[in-house]
Amino acid sequence: MRAWQVDRHGEPRDALRLVDRPSPVPGSGELSVDVTAAAIGMPDVFLCRSTYAFSPPVPFVPGQEVCGRVRAAGDDVDWAPGTRIMGVTSFVDGRGGFAEQTIVPAHSAYRVPDAMSDVDAASFRIGYSTAWIGLVRRGRIESGEWLLVLGAAGGSGATAVQLGRALGARVIAVAAGPEKLAFCGRMGADVLVDRTRDEVADAVRAATEQGGADVVYDPVGGDAATTALRVLAPGGRFLAVGFASGAWVRAETHDLVRRNQSLVGVYAGGYTREENEADHEALLALAGDGRLGSFATTVEFGDLPAAMEAVAAGTVVGKVVVDVAPAT
Repeated sequence: MRAWQVDRHGEPRDALRLVDRPSPVPGSGELSVDVTAAAIGMPDVFLCRSTYAFSPPVPFVPGQEVCGRVRAAGDDVDWAPGTRIMGVTSFVDGRGGFAEQTIVPAHSAYRVPDAMSDVDAASFRIGYSTAWIGLVRRGRIESGEWLLVLGAAGGSGATAVQLGRALGARVIAVAAGPEKLAFCGRMGADVLVDRTRDEVADAVRAATEQGGADVVYDPVGGDAATTALRVLAPGGRFLAVGFASGAWVRAETHDLVRRNQSLVGVYAGGYTREENEADHEALLALAGDGRLGSFATTVEFGDLPAAMEAVAAGTVVGKVVVDVAPAT
């Protein structure tokens, strides 16, 4: 099978090589999947650089999130061959989704509605499940609250914008430049802040009539997170989701205590299958009602390194999905 393999650590253009690898064989509790579409995220870039917490040794195939059809099932797995699934691959041991076939642990496989395309399914699971865990389970967001989303035009931020809007929050989207801001507006953001032109803290204070954001959704970290902390409302919840900037948010405990604020970790891997199933079905219901829309663009399999470079550079709007093979 064709696969993009990381032979050495570095930027995607240097780390990735197109190779022919044996088809993966599923073990107990695993599915082998014929990949039809695979989504690209910043963690895949970090895997190439070996700066991700779950980076396997080289050589390995990256790619966390796929849609495809079950090819074969290992022991103790009841997914039937031919079933279309979305899921998170076994990237932690090097069997990722940037290949014609991959391994998906059965506990990470989820159903795909008939009306959902392979491209939308490939970009659905990680982003929306993380947003749900952040906003609902961890952030306890309420209708009418102010939600500030950093990196709002990226794959992670866009899911939070859409889900926040669907849950009744008033959404402030922070992004760079008119194209990305227009995208955030289409995703449902109420207030658009251009971080390249606006003073973000001033813009948030003005929008919230000096009250600040009740919830901050932060997949960025670094300086952007530091600024957002300054405009977190008393009693607010700051959701630490990721570190696209290369650095996690840093908060002074005495400032949080003085304002009754919470710094809340958001980790999608910390829940049971039953909890994840419930969240998945709730999200599919919102998608079925048209409240969570598509925001993915596709690239050809051979263009994967260039697409990953664009993700790394922050020039991508929305989510990029690799068209690995036509759906059958």
